[in-house]
Amino acid sequence: MEERINAIGEFLRARRERLRPEDVGLPATGYRRTPGLRREEVAMLAGISTDYYLRLEQGRDRTPSAQVLDALARVLQLDVAETTYLYALTQPRPKRAPQVRVEKVPAGTLRLLDALPMPAFVEDRYLTVLAANQLAQALSPNMRTGVNRLAAAFLDPRDRELHDDWEQATAAAVGQLRAVMGTETTDPRMLALVGELSNKSERFRRLWVRQDVVRRTSSQARLHHPEVGDLELYREKLIVAGTDNQVLVIYHAEPGTPSEQALALLGSIAVSAERTANPAQQTNQPNRGEPSTPP
Repeated sequence: MEERINAIGEFLRARRERLRPEDVGLPATGYRRTPGLRREEVAMLAGISTDYYLRLEQGRDRTPSAQVLDALARVLQLDVAETTYLYALTQPRPKRAPQVRVEKVPAGTLRLLDALPMPAFVEDRYLTVLAANQLAQALSPNMRTGVNRLAAAFLDPRDRELHDDWEQATAAAVGQLRAVMGTETTDPRMLALVGELSNKSERFRRLWVRQDVVRRTSSQARLHHPEVGDLELYREKLIVAGTDNQVLVIYHAEPGTPSEQALALLGSIAVSAERTANPAQQTNQPNRGEPSTPP
């Protein structure tokens, strides 16, 4: 997949095409060959010349002032994450050295993972699971070590069956990947992941072109598990200190709810299955697997 050479132009154009004239207080008159606002409309509302805005979209000027960036963010109705991303696109692009070593989860985080009485796993900046506790693997086979959760979301039918909010969840995941990717458009692993999903999933391709930027935040998840039924869970995402953007993801239920009972039942099923599969294994032995990086 080729490196993008005009990231700021692509982002501005994508956000411009998402807006309608009436969204910014302009009359919707005349035939429009392409969706969204015209370049001259964005320029007028931002208080800059049409020629200058055209240079920005074409990548002929990549160092706009903070005043111009703030004006464009206002006109294009960017949120905090999108505005931060726009600013980042105008900065020199850092070059990330290829990762040749296995990325390890800190020992303390692994101990915490095993101690948590709820589904939890650690993922890297590419959304690949580095470690997972037993209950997480029972919640989904795609929450086990070595699985790229973004690829599973788009390419594994089981993931769509599990998530009642699949469309919303996948859209958010793509936006989070772009936020993490930032301006590092030469990262070979990131490019390989985006290229594979663009080739194999039409939905991913459409979402990636939208240029959405979403910060990693806590959220709710609606799941339908084949063994314990419907679950309404909270999903917390915590940055693991001292790592390259590793995130600890924890699922938990509201106390006293059917979802909490269903999680407890899932835990019992998982323990029974583990004892049946490994009768000689100590019940308190970790079942997370060793952290690894997929090829």
